Amino acid sequence: MSKARYKGQAISITFDGTRCIHARRCVLGQPDVFQANAKGPWIKPDNASAEELAALAHNCPSGAITYQRHDDGMQESAPPVNTIRIIENGPLAVHAEIDLGGTEENRATLCRCGASKNKPYCDGSHHAIEFTATGEPATQESDALTERNGPLAINPMLDGPLLVNGNMEIIAGSGRNVNRVQKTALCRCGASENKPYCDGTHAKIGFSTES
Repeated sequence: MSKARYKGQAISITFDGTRCIHARRCVLGQPDVFQANAKGPWIKPDNASAEELAALAHNCPSGAITYQRHDDGMQESAPPVNTIRIIENGPLAVHAEIDLGGTEENRATLCRCGASKNKPYCDGSHHAIEFTATGEPATQESDALTERNGPLAINPMLDGPLLVNGNMEIIAGSGRNVNRVQKTALCRCGASENKPYCDGTHAKIGFSTES
């Protein structure tokens, strides 16, 4: 089963294996909780505080780890600033009030190599195909956004790019600002000459979003 919930006294952790990109922030940050290769349940929420596990979940870029608190602590909410982080040779890590095809979430990693079998999400295929794309594109001149949060609608176009509408800051892997926009088209075929943006190359190469 790819999705499972592990119940603790103060907090429960849900892990979705189809979304995991193996950033390893869980097993490195809380090895007593996330016990890879353990016999039986491998996530043990009672081995850390609810605050520690909530902070760790917020640091999971793919949204594979989510939580539900049973104490008086706050449940996860959208961030104060919508960001799309460009990961070097990898996906786009989105942290926002995301509306993705009617699914609401706060964190997601979206394929930009074109090879994922779980589109629009990343499944790690960029490693297998040795996808190469900088995570540090040049900064573009842009004005500060009047509002920096709010709903971010992401529409994966059939055989085409990700159309994104809403307040967003596109940032480099280092966190440097790349662009501030309210509407853009982001490449997901892997072949654009203007990454992370779409330049129409998907039509020339016959890119298909059907896996």
